[in-house]
Amino acid sequence: MAEQDDKAGADAKATKTRAVKTGAAPSPRKRVGVSAKEDEHVSNALRTVYQRAVSEDIPLEMLDLLKKLD
Repeated sequence: MAEQDDKAGADAKATKTRAVKTGAAPSPRKRVGVSAKEDEHVSNALRTVYQRAVSEDIPLEMLDLLKKLD
């Protein structure tokens, strides 16, 4: 098992190194053992957190600082 982890880490490092040298984006990691239901749950949780953050009011202190920059 540790041997597989070492190989996976080395492969990821080599991919990243190639991407830096060639300017290409590294390929996304393949996720093993994640079901569609778990993936959907994570997606929904992230979407909810994002929507809450977007809907929050900007603090007055921040607005005052932004006005000073103008």
